[in-house]
Amino acid sequence: MKKHLFAPLLAAGLFLGGAAQAAPLLNVSYDVMRDFYKEYNPAFQKHWKETHDQNITIQMSHGGSSKQARAVIDGLPADVITMNQATDINALADNGGLIPKNWAERLPNNSAPFTSATVFIVRKGNPKGIKDWPDLVKDGTEVIIPNPKVTGNGRYSYLSAWGYVMKTGGDEAKAKAFVGELFKHVPVLDTGGRAATTTFMQNQIGDVLLTFENEAEMIAREFGRGNFEVIYPSVSAEAEPPVTVVDKVVDKKGSREVAEGYLMYLWSDEGQRIAADNYLRPRNAAVLAQYQDRFPKVDFFSVEQLFGDWRTVQKTHFADGGVFDQIYAPH
Repeated sequence: MKKHLFAPLLAAGLFLGGAAQAAPLLNVSYDVMRDFYKEYNPAFQKHWKETHDQNITIQMSHGGSSKQARAVIDGLPADVITMNQATDINALADNGGLIPKNWAERLPNNSAPFTSATVFIVRKGNPKGIKDWPDLVKDGTEVIIPNPKVTGNGRYSYLSAWGYVMKTGGDEAKAKAFVGELFKHVPVLDTGGRAATTTFMQNQIGDVLLTFENEAEMIAREFGRGNFEVIYPSVSAEAEPPVTVVDKVVDKKGSREVAEGYLMYLWSDEGQRIAADNYLRPRNAAVLAQYQDRFPKVDFFSVEQLFGDWRTVQKTHFADGGVFDQIYAPH
């Protein structure tokens, strides 16, 4: 059983008094979490004020997940990093030792407070009749997927497509051929999930956008609900967006307590409800049950069970010279 290193803090509550104003907290996150943290941050600030009598300023940085991780490695002083897959957090352990290699064991659920699915966003009326993965490689269909080398969003789409072939009786060779064909239908590789949304919704490029289901709700809020439809494919990788404190930063700044509190509150009832409100699948079964109408059942598969650990996935598929480089020919 994995040891949750933060559990004693959770149990004890550790209400430490302090100055009325704590140092600003910097959360370096990925593109499609803007709306979630706009709602979550004020809730946490209120909670921290009530329990610690401290005012907290929370600063956010958003972008393509791998670019964000690289920025932290290069010196951006993130107190916490909230990514959409373990690859980009592992990079902080592997490059400069900013965090320990066992970082995922320090919070519940491998440090991923919620999950998500890959969905297809299609034009109103679904003119291309897109229902499942094979429809994406039909003649004349253009698919918008952000770059899998620098975005977790793109990597999950790539792995979901690969997994679809494996789960429906295909082998590695067939999966590689299918994903190679899929990316021949991708006219532009954006560097983040939000940029891909702009390409599809604002610039009207492509017939289908692959993204996380929570981004579909953000698109609805920004562009209106009648302008697109959401299609759930038959198979999806289960996205598990993990979080961690950045040890070297919080120990230098003296911000560990508030940084750990900020992340642990993601598992609170309020944090889980805010997740569900933003179409992220909560880990809390009771909260998930309250919102079951917005989370269709999906045939999920575990990336690590199908592909191996995330370091292996990164090296095999997305590192320079890996499978993606072998199959992708820029247009």
